[in-house]
Amino acid sequence: MRTRWILALVLTLLLAGCTGGGGNGSANGRITLRFQSLAWQDESVTANKELVKEWNATHPDVKVEYVQGSWDSVHDQLLTSFEGGEAPDIIHDASDDLADFAYGGYLADLRNLLPARLKSDIPQRSWDTATFGDGIYGVPFLQEPRVLIANATWLKKARVRIPTPEHPWSWPEFRDITRRLSGDGKYGVAWPLKEPVSATLNLSLSAGGELFHRGTDGKVTIRFDKADQVVPRTIHDQVDVDHSASPTTLGSGGSDTLPGFFGGKYAMIPLGISYRQQIVQQAPKGFDWQVLPAPAGADGLTQGVSPQTLSIAEDSPHKKQAAEFIDFLLQPKNMVRLALGDWMLPTGTQALKSPALHTTKDDWATGTALAGDLNSAPAQSVRGYPEWKDKVATPAFQEYYSGVITLTELRQRLERDGNLVLARYQR
Repeated sequence: MRTRWILALVLTLLLAGCTGGGGNGSANGRITLRFQSLAWQDESVTANKELVKEWNATHPDVKVEYVQGSWDSVHDQLLTSFEGGEAPDIIHDASDDLADFAYGGYLADLRNLLPARLKSDIPQRSWDTATFGDGIYGVPFLQEPRVLIANATWLKKARVRIPTPEHPWSWPEFRDITRRLSGDGKYGVAWPLKEPVSATLNLSLSAGGELFHRGTDGKVTIRFDKADQVVPRTIHDQVDVDHSASPTTLGSGGSDTLPGFFGGKYAMIPLGISYRQQIVQQAPKGFDWQVLPAPAGADGLTQGVSPQTLSIAEDSPHKKQAAEFIDFLLQPKNMVRLALGDWMLPTGTQALKSPALHTTKDDWATGTALAGDLNSAPAQSVRGYPEWKDKVATPAFQEYYSGVITLTELRQRLERDGNLVLARYQR
């Protein structure tokens, strides 16, 4: 009797081990997928949770669990979860954070997992942002152009030419206009450059700046050429020569500049287009603002972006089902909901046609008109970029913009010190 009881107990435990599973396992034939979202604005969180609920209502055999992540800690959190074998199945991140995870084997190559509909709906220039080597390791779905948020009343009184996506300001014209708008303790522009590198590099694409150059051997080197210098010189001269840009905002984040903007201290602020939501919520009653395209250079309105992405963990046992959920989440009508929730632009060509993204209200139409000019950020696939950015580029740009070092010294530091950093990742 005792022997039969022990055998029965062992059999029960074995069966439990086969069918129980962890957070992404199967129970009674039902698969559970963990979807880690970095949505943080109320509208965005609501849109994501509603879509998860709609999926679960129509897919009884594949349940998706919503897991809330944070942009502030996502890289380290994901690295820990990958190494500990606890990564979520579906991962929300940004394309400029994927390189080390992709090259490290933590993310699944999506080329054979995604449906043809999704592949063809998103332009190749967006796919390029999540392509590392021969593989695609994320689905780019939301993108954020940098625009000028302007005090419409101030510009109207100054009688300056108002730029449009069809007829934008050039960088020299932008500098001239900010000079005309300045004086009496007020500034034509406030550059919030607490994180100066991505803003500088992405806007420099308009002037033809590339900075990172890949040789025939596949190795990347840094060259700070004339085209790369157009945007940094403009910002530097606005701050240190013309005094048309506030020196006190150089160390600020975008949100930090809004009180001064509302108070009439700055005529314009270069910001990501999603900041419109904060402006709608916080602007004083009667404050008249508008969205203007960023200045154009030799390459027009081109600018770099690092889209938000959805990836699948390489260790996920249910990659096929995870890809099906991503396809559902990024159906055109759903992509529009996600874009509206984040006040950003969708990457999908069908979603971009939505009338909701072409209204004059909150200047959606101006932002959407820029979608065709958005390309992969210059440093997208460069290994060692995070270290170069933190240890070399950020302090060098900050010192240049504040007048501590010259343009020549900036170039030397970006190239000499930067190439030493990249070389360690390319041995």
